[in-house]
Amino acid sequence: MLFVISGPSGCGKSTLVRHILDELDSVEFSVSYTTREKRKTEKEGKDYFFISQEEFKKLIQEDKLVEWALVHGNYYGTSKRELEKKSGGEDLLLDIDVQGARQIKEKVKKAVFVFILPPLFPELKKRLEQRGQERKESIKRRLDVAKREIRQYYQFDYIIINDQLDKAAEELKAVILNQRCRTEIRKKEIIPILRSFSGED
Repeated sequence: MLFVISGPSGCGKSTLVRHILDELDSVEFSVSYTTREKRKTEKEGKDYFFISQEEFKKLIQEDKLVEWALVHGNYYGTSKRELEKKSGGEDLLLDIDVQGARQIKEKVKKAVFVFILPPLFPELKKRLEQRGQERKESIKRRLDVAKREIRQYYQFDYIIINDQLDKAAEELKAVILNQRCRTEIRKKEIIPILRSFSGED
């Protein structure tokens, strides 16, 4: 199952995804492409594939992306190959912006969409400022975008308010485990059980 995790910049979606990858088995992370600069804590091929704008535009032209968006002056996108490669049997987590989530919803029928919200606007502002990685103009731009993005919450299947990290991580884990128990997902597992009840002792 594909889980699309989205929300405004600074809401903590990447941190939540890391918690899930550490705590749950049979979960993979879909690594997106971006043209923005790599942060000190990020690793190539693990957090993102960091490429030039020219390389990114070539991927668009060759129709190799399932979704892409220009966000805060940088391109972000998910390759079709990445989804195909990692979607065989395990749950796949996709950490993307709201624009990207909307594109995925139009193209992928079987996916679960989770929206991460900060508790309040001042808290989001504080989180972005505490990163210490961006200028005031960039933070203001991100906050302006966030004001528009949160209005899209109704397009998602689940809402998680990230006021306490441990609680939010448990809620995200519950969403994934809940989907794993759906009848249509469990069909292959229950067939041998059903057959065992059809025989006689």
